[in-house]
Amino acid sequence: MNDQLYAIVEPEKIDMLTKLIEAYDNLGIVSTLDRSLGLVIIRATEDTFADVEEILNNLPFPIHILSEDPRSKDI
Repeated sequence: MNDQLYAIVEPEKIDMLTKLIEAYDNLGIVSTLDRSLGLVIIRATEDTFADVEEILNNLPFPIHILSEDPRSKDI
C-alpha cells in the first residue's frame, strides 16, 4: 500500500500545506523537494493515507497530485 505521495503546489503555498497537515494531528509529514517548482512529498502511514488524500482533495488552493517522483524520469 502507498504511504507517500508527490504533489505540486504553488511555491508560496508550501508553508500553508505543511501547517494544514500538521494541524490535522500530524497525519503526515510534508517535505519540500524543489521549492522553485513547488514539488513536495507527503509521507503518511497506511492508516492515515486515505485521510491525507481526502484533505489534499479539499484544500482551499490547487494541488496537483503526482503518481511518482518526477525527478526519477530520464530527461
